[in-house]
Amino acid sequence: MAEAYPRFATAPSGSFFLLGIRGVGKSTWARSTFPNAHVVDLLDERRHYELAASPGALADELRTLPARTPVVIDEVQRVPALLNEVHRAIESSKRRFILLGSSARRLTSGSTNLLAGRAVRRTMYPLQPDELGRHFDLDRAMTYGTIPVVWQSASPRATLDAYVQLYVREEIRTEALVRNLPAFLRFLPVAALFHGQVINISGLARDAGTSRTTIDGYVGILEDTLMAVRVEAFEARLRARERRHPKLFWVDPGIMRAAKRQLGALGIEERGPLLEGLVLTLLRSHNDDGEIFDAVSYWSPAQSQSTEVDFVLRRGREYLALEVKHQSRMGSDLLTGLRAIADLPGLVRRIAVYRGRQTLRTEDSIDIWPFERLVEGVAAGTLWP
Repeated sequence: MAEAYPRFATAPSGSFFLLGIRGVGKSTWARSTFPNAHVVDLLDERRHYELAASPGALADELRTLPARTPVVIDEVQRVPALLNEVHRAIESSKRRFILLGSSARRLTSGSTNLLAGRAVRRTMYPLQPDELGRHFDLDRAMTYGTIPVVWQSASPRATLDAYVQLYVREEIRTEALVRNLPAFLRFLPVAALFHGQVINISGLARDAGTSRTTIDGYVGILEDTLMAVRVEAFEARLRARERRHPKLFWVDPGIMRAAKRQLGALGIEERGPLLEGLVLTLLRSHNDDGEIFDAVSYWSPAQSQSTEVDFVLRRGREYLALEVKHQSRMGSDLLTGLRAIADLPGLVRRIAVYRGRQTLRTEDSIDIWPFERLVEGVAAGTLWP
């Protein structure tokens, strides 16, 4: 029997959206957390067809339920018009809704009713180290990712290949997110190559022989379907001109490696960006209430190819600089970026994360933490001093 890993997601007191990529565990969590809920599953094609043809039928259905019965609508983005009925039900009967979705694209269109703030938004991410506990293995996580169905699979490579095909079939083709599917399929492995790298949309468009607007739209699709996120460049203005292009990070290493058709042993050149991506997802997964950061960016002076800080977290007027290294030993040459950003006003802590075992502090007050120590700090809320 597959191991059941507890998710640290907590349900807000009222109605809420819970978004996340397919297979991340939203439905399982919702059914476990709300065992007596009425479930509307829009992956059921019959239900999808009925409610897409007549969204008002949901109101008739709701009137048959006790007032205190919560309602789970799974894959709500498939019929955005249902949100009008949800809005009316919240207003008229204070009914509680749990709205699950794997794409924000159709939910954020100008014509979609987002309930005027009556439902907060939460995001579920792939399994995190503190959820996997003693079963967590960093090399395995970097190789195959931590989506539950992949983590528990006896054949993770085959499962990941099938997952990417499902993503293209269900999210891209079925939802008609692109007009030129072959072009998007050619784009996917290219975008995977840029995981953890600065992404220049204009340069990508020139290389692909297509328009900048098209490439920007494709990256937007990855973001809207929660597959990837752009991390903007931080402008510290520390007597240096900084880079302006954002970095691209996929939400899960396994999906990214499957997209670029490279699921073999980890290459040396992959380890750094993969570890950075895992750290970013760890931070984001614990940040639904904004307790860790208000904004995350990276910093790199334009004139230097070797000086960089992977993540600059802002909380209010304070900053925390975080550098991630896959090496098992932390030498002084790996701390160049953290030392270069030391004069940033409001900087309260500098942390270098690595694959070693010792927790250290340098003479100039840079904290050196093993990856496991970072996980503990993020989970316990002690990342900031």
